[in-house]
Amino acid sequence: MVSLMELHEQHGDWGPKKLLARLTRGNRHPDKVPSLATVARLARRLGWTEPKGRGRPRRSIPVGPLTDAGQPNAVWTVDFKGWWRTKDGRRCEPLSIRDLHSRYILCLRPMARRSTEAVRQVFVEVFERYGLPEIIRTDNGSPFASLTGPCGLTRLSAWWRSLGIKLERIMPGHPEQNGGHERMHGDIAREIESRPSATAAEETERLEYWRIVFNVERPHEALGMKVPGDVYRCSMRRPESVKPYAYPPGLARRRVRRDGCIQFQGRNVYLSEALGKMEVGLERLEENRWRVWYCDLAVSELEQTDGRTLRRTVAATAAAGETNCNPCPDNKV
Repeated sequence: MVSLMELHEQHGDWGPKKLLARLTRGNRHPDKVPSLATVARLARRLGWTEPKGRGRPRRSIPVGPLTDAGQPNAVWTVDFKGWWRTKDGRRCEPLSIRDLHSRYILCLRPMARRSTEAVRQVFVEVFERYGLPEIIRTDNGSPFASLTGPCGLTRLSAWWRSLGIKLERIMPGHPEQNGGHERMHGDIAREIESRPSATAAEETERLEYWRIVFNVERPHEALGMKVPGDVYRCSMRRPESVKPYAYPPGLARRRVRRDGCIQFQGRNVYLSEALGKMEVGLERLEENRWRVWYCDLAVSELEQTDGRTLRRTVAATAAAGETNCNPCPDNKV
């Protein structure tokens, strides 16, 4: 049986509650496990913890319409951890993917590039292993979101939507709306970044080991001192069973070219490169006005005036990152 001292040596940042939960886990003699008060008193005496002050009062910041995750895979949170350098001078910037309900870390991988192609390949692997979430929540940075694209879409997030995944973004400048994810990044900063490895390859292995420990050994108070691996289950929604989005029969369908243009009324009309190779639906609103839908997102309006075709972005949707829903059925997965 592992001792309390050994646990502290392995997990120096763990508090009394986590240490006690790990000590109790799998112990055949629960009557010999010390109480929480005893562990806390010993931790203070040995200098493992410090008495907590009253601290600053919490600010009340209005939060947007973020979804509560009542079960695994209801919401995944995604972000890049701030970068640091290993001792050989290589840059280390991990991409982190986390299940909001269970706190299970699905991915913690240093990325050589933050390009759409590189990040998409990581998600291909994660989707194949764990299935698809209902919602992916991100900040407003690249490659997850665009401040200029329609509905904030990028090529990456447009692909997510084509898989039936809804998009959710925190308010700009408010990382606390993704507080659990940020706290996890804080743990990585203290336990990994503060003592970088000699090489990037060693840092990659170290981060993966940290992810495994976080998932299967580290108890969480919000989970009743269970570990994330006790709560998380893979999604039943698989990438191979996703069907193309079904636009209503009354909508004209167009394939967006790689350059972001569609053929409309005999002319090339630019929509967005984020929608390249995707299919959009055109809903006729008036004699000379059409609304363009990408899945259930109203991405722009087209108006023909004096023989010319003009594009007008749906400003309210693009600015707020909200979803305007048409009568289209949801993707069937």
